[in-house]
Amino acid sequence: MFGRLRHWRNAWFETRHPFPEADWREARARLPLLAAVPEPAATRLGHRAWHFAHAKRLSRHPSLAEALSLDVADRLAIAAQACLLTLGWSDRDHHDAFANVHEILILPDAFQRRVEELDAFGVMHEYDDQRVGETSHQGPVVVAYPDLMASGGLDGFNVLIHELAHKLDMANSLDADGFPPLPGDIAPQDWHREFTAVWDDLQARLARGEATPIDDYAASHPGECFAVACEYFFTAPGILHAAYPALYALLTRYFRQDPPWRRDAFPPSYHSA
Repeated sequence: MFGRLRHWRNAWFETRHPFPEADWREARARLPLLAAVPEPAATRLGHRAWHFAHAKRLSRHPSLAEALSLDVADRLAIAAQACLLTLGWSDRDHHDAFANVHEILILPDAFQRRVEELDAFGVMHEYDDQRVGETSHQGPVVVAYPDLMASGGLDGFNVLIHELAHKLDMANSLDADGFPPLPGDIAPQDWHREFTAVWDDLQARLARGEATPIDDYAASHPGECFAVACEYFFTAPGILHAAYPALYALLTRYFRQDPPWRRDAFPPSYHSA
């Protein structure tokens, strides 16, 4: 019943808002990340992005009014990077996953936040943290314009994927703790084991003064470890797979995707109810 109702709503939406094929082709041409998605998954991603772009607010700081015009292809490109995370999920799961996403707000540059943190010894530390993106449980997804423009490649960096990963993470709590709601086929113990192994490896490398195989920002907080891992999973999967194959395998199960090959078909367990 609910599957038929959703199908009817989708058909009604695209009758009123016909899918802009030319703009979607342009959006894909602008970003290597989107161009890497093969058919028929690319068409599915485009239609989801079209719905997302209408359902969510995409706002600019007033100072960006002239620098960032945001044509239809721009909006589709931004929405598609967000929807890439849930491309392997059913329509219902996709919708539910982003129910706490209401707005993407673009600021002209990186911004500062006053942060208070309690360390392991009970001492409170205050400092100014410069950020290129942030979000909260029901707040907007905020991204800096230069970093938004730097996203969309195949290099391990994507501020939209990073912040939308935090939104997925927050679906079962008010904070990003690196432990999002899990599907029934992933045991919490498996998730904890694999992310703990990556966390411990990152901490050990930093303690020895060694370079880390993924951005060392992942070692700053468990929530950031998950978000950075998501960035690499979608935009530099080969690096993540080479460094942490067990984590990579876990994320293929979580996202129902295998980015290095961009499979045309989703796993047999996928249903589009």
